Amino acid sequence: MVSFFRRLLQMKRIGHGGTLDPGASGVLPILVGKATRLSDYLMDYEKTYVAELTLGLATSTQDASGETTALNTEFTVSPKRLADVLASFQGTIWQTPPMVSAVRVGGRRLYELAREGVSVPRKPRQVQIHAINIMAIWHEQETLGFGTRVLLRVVCSKGTYIRTLCHDIGEKLGVGAHMSFLTRVKSGPLHSSQAYTLEEITELVERGSLEFLLPMQHALPDWVQVKVHPLVEERIKNGHFILPEHLVDVPSTLTVGDDVVLLSLDGQMLALAEIRKTDRLICQPFRVFME
Repeated sequence: MVSFFRRLLQMKRIGHGGTLDPGASGVLPILVGKATRLSDYLMDYEKTYVAELTLGLATSTQDASGETTALNTEFTVSPKRLADVLASFQGTIWQTPPMVSAVRVGGRRLYELAREGVSVPRKPRQVQIHAINIMAIWHEQETLGFGTRVLLRVVCSKGTYIRTLCHDIGEKLGVGAHMSFLTRVKSGPLHSSQAYTLEEITELVERGSLEFLLPMQHALPDWVQVKVHPLVEERIKNGHFILPEHLVDVPSTLTVGDDVVLLSLDGQMLALAEIRKTDRLICQPFRVFME
């Protein structure tokens, strides 16, 4: 996607706010120009996914693209048992990154090694499952059996592998499972309802429109956003502190330690800054976007 946008927009400074597996769909934040310096903030946000879990079949990739590694056609699971197991995954859990992930081991991506048929030890890592809810269950009996599909909504921290979550749920149920569908509906402040398809973006660019681009401050909706007096923009550009009286249109009371977005009077992002206390209160820029 980064290569696609570099070609389409004729720009080198293109980044992203969190990868998606090739078989997944949904929100992929793309950062253009100066906004690439916001990638670490966007990647830190929680993500929301809708995933389909299929019971009774485990695969080498933990999703539908892999080879079958275990098949279990003779089992029954009650809906209550499924709900209890799902609840046990809420909170802080440990995950072992799958071999088809983008984690680097020895300088190489795991998925590169997997394509060569190589498997290497991986260290488990902690992730957060903030919420996991059942949206729908497709099955023919009162109890769940082979081939039952469960649609889940998962809100989680960065670095969470939904395919591994599905696999581990199957292991804990004792029946095996894999992820048969995945879409990311929300990445931090960005929701799928706001998203454009590549075809839509291409058409807009061909018409000379960049309406698909959001202002940079949309990436930081929880930060206090304040406008500054034009006479201090040069100080901000050089990374020098400004004083509270140089701030205009302040939406709330600022206290020491607050992070703020500094905007020009016409709404352009100038810098990220912190309210600090020296011999007086100051607003100290720590990431400047002015050029």
